[in-house]
Amino acid sequence: MARVLMTESASIELDDVRIIRALQIAPRASFAAIATALGLPESAVNRRYRRLRADGVIRVAGVVNPGALGQSRWLVRLRCRPGSVAAIADALAERDDVNWVALSAAGCEITCATQSRTREQREDLLGQRLPRTAAVIDINAFAMLRQFLGGRAHYWSALQGTLSPNEEEALGSGGPPFTESPVVAREPLRLTPEDETVLGALAADGRASLVDLARAADLTPGRVSRRLDALLQHRVVHIDVEIAAAALGYHARANLWLRVHPSAVKSACRTLAEEPEIAFVAAISGPWNIHAVAHCRDLDELFEFTADRMGSLTGLQSMEVSPVLRHIKQAGTRLSDDRLVEPSSSARARR
Repeated sequence: MARVLMTESASIELDDVRIIRALQIAPRASFAAIATALGLPESAVNRRYRRLRADGVIRVAGVVNPGALGQSRWLVRLRCRPGSVAAIADALAERDDVNWVALSAAGCEITCATQSRTREQREDLLGQRLPRTAAVIDINAFAMLRQFLGGRAHYWSALQGTLSPNEEEALGSGGPPFTESPVVAREPLRLTPEDETVLGALAADGRASLVDLARAADLTPGRVSRRLDALLQHRVVHIDVEIAAAALGYHARANLWLRVHPSAVKSACRTLAEEPEIAFVAAISGPWNIHAVAHCRDLDELFEFTADRMGSLTGLQSMEVSPVLRHIKQAGTRLSDDRLVEPSSSARARR
């Protein structure tokens, strides 16, 4: 990561990657705090962050976890008729309850993840709309049973070593921010109207100040601060630093569907969660009992990774590697030409 990474639209330099890593550790830290930790001028941190955001390389956003509200999460594979997949993928990406959409299998398959906030919303999508879509040939839906890596841990391992231990400690690093956890909370949290307003503001800009959040929710900054802490502690929301993988040189992405002996599922998921190429791992229902997302620099690196380290997983019985042809949406953010697209509602207020 110490070299300059050239992209189609911008040069990603070492200090840019250091800032991205700092935001992963402390996504709401002030530019002054990041500058002090990294030994950079505050104006340089501010300028580089704004350029990275304007170029669609990164985006900081609050992502709601429906599991904390008592709702399950699902992965869905759709096989579509040729010529129809782009329109269906775009329609799915427009939905607030679908936060991840990718095209694979020579452009005839869509993989998406649902984030439905209510049972009615989920049943409308999976039980009504998709089955009635004439262009959809086949639907397979898998419930997430346990998540082992995801959220703020995205790309955590891949950027490990970008900062020194002292720099990470200055930012408050206490280790990876994501820990293995149940998908659905046993004691769901009930949101207030003020909570919903705060969550909406964070979805638009995860670095929105307490003053701006308080103004949006018609509360005092102190009360908003306490409520935000509670929402974060109960994992209702996490502040995610979304990264355009191609901007950092990761051009080969793939969905990995694994069938592992039941006794080895936990150990296999925990092993995968430590791999720098892996951005997401979950145990799921269905014939494939593990789903993972891999990001590699090219197809040869993907082959080496899946053949060697994935192939040697204890208990592995079979594996399907499905390269992603085009990423449409990730963590609720649309992509265009491998760059993150700023939502129109938040394009005016960048911090």
